[in-house]
Amino acid sequence: MTAFFDRLADRIAEIDSIVSVGLDPDEERLPAAVRDADLPRWEFNRRIVDATHEHAAVFKPNAAFYEDSDGWRALEKTVEYAREKGVPVLLDAKRADIGNTSRQYAEVLNSVDAITLNPFLGRDSLAPFLDRETAGCFLLCRTSNPGGADVQELELADGDLVYERVADLASEWSADGNRNVGLVVGATTPDELRTVRERVPDLPFLVPGVGAQGGDAEAAATYATATNGAGLVNSTRGIIFAGEDSDQSYADAAGDAAKDLKERLNQYR
Repeated sequence: MTAFFDRLADRIAEIDSIVSVGLDPDEERLPAAVRDADLPRWEFNRRIVDATHEHAAVFKPNAAFYEDSDGWRALEKTVEYAREKGVPVLLDAKRADIGNTSRQYAEVLNSVDAITLNPFLGRDSLAPFLDRETAGCFLLCRTSNPGGADVQELELADGDLVYERVADLASEWSADGNRNVGLVVGATTPDELRTVRERVPDLPFLVPGVGAQGGDAEAAATYATATNGAGLVNSTRGIIFAGEDSDQSYADAAGDAAKDLKERLNQYR
């Protein structure tokens, strides 16, 4: 199998879209149409995948919404179905730990195509993931939440900020390894997004925050992709729950929202 970022670049070129569709089936917000199903989260996801796969460069389930027995079953079926549709799956898990724990976490890459990781335990904690030649690894760098600045914008002794150092390290680790490292950089901080892109032109970005968080879509589209054409802009609630205030079915509304985001981002690519 070819490397994830090469496959991602091909997928983006094929469908002309850098949209990542987040699959976070919050059980409190699931529509009545699926609540009585055996696996409501799976039934919800199945219909979202059917409605949005033409516009999705990846599907991005967040592990937090599946961490129970029925949830893992729903996630397994979702991953299999997305892949049947030809769409890779990026698991948003923000993993990393030491020793055997990290090696166990990395086993999930037998089932998904890419994963988000926390770099703050250092290179050894990431090794079991980075050593997977065909997997994509997105390291948290400058996140979209307001509190991200608490640590990520701290100034180091040489004048760099923490998020800038993370970007540099990610570039080094990628170049010295399997060239399978990307970064998570939020659309809610467009200046920092531009700064990181200028610093590491070869790393693909996963850019969250353009949907319900109100991030800068123009900056996201402009800076998400690396020199090889790989990069993603994610929306979750803005797509999968677009039907909550609509007369459309939730699946139709999600499909329209994914298409609209693709077209909006493509204005700036």
